[in-house]
Amino acid sequence: MANLNKVMLIGRLTRDPEVRTFSNGGKVAKFGFAVNNRKKNQTTGAWEDEPVFLDVEAFNRGETGKQADQVEQYLTKGRQVFIEGHLRMDNWTDKEGQKRSKLVIVVETFQFLEPRPEGMGSPSGETGMTRAPRPAASPSSRAPAAPAASNGGRFYEAEPDSVDAPPGGGNGTEDDIPF
Repeated sequence: MANLNKVMLIGRLTRDPEVRTFSNGGKVAKFGFAVNNRKKNQTTGAWEDEPVFLDVEAFNRGETGKQADQVEQYLTKGRQVFIEGHLRMDNWTDKEGQKRSKLVIVVETFQFLEPRPEGMGSPSGETGMTRAPRPAASPSSRAPAAPAASNGGRFYEAEPDSVDAPPGGGNGTEDDIPF
């Protein structure tokens, strides 16, 4: 029997991340996230946005998985991001003895979809930084494209030793960072 638990969302943070550090050195950043479902109003015929509010968690995992650190440092309420992750069901019993549950999105990777705000430091010292794709260059100035399998055509996740390298190779500078 096949099984797939994958979520891809574009939305905005509804609150600043709350960060907890564990005694073993691990870290989790929790934040609210909103996405819109579009539906057509049956009476007016106009399209309307129907918001969906979600709870999201990002963890530091392994040596290069520093999503919680990156979320803490670079994401704030209102920022638009692309999140890729999986669903987890949290179950608990509340103070009245009622069984409760909620779905949580656990971040595996994310992309910045807006330029970084003024005064925000450069992430070039971070490892494993997930970056947004570069805007397409004009056909005459474009370098040969890397095979689509290298990044799935969706996003670029930097390797720890090549944080400043642009997609497809080359010598990038801090000015090349898209956020």
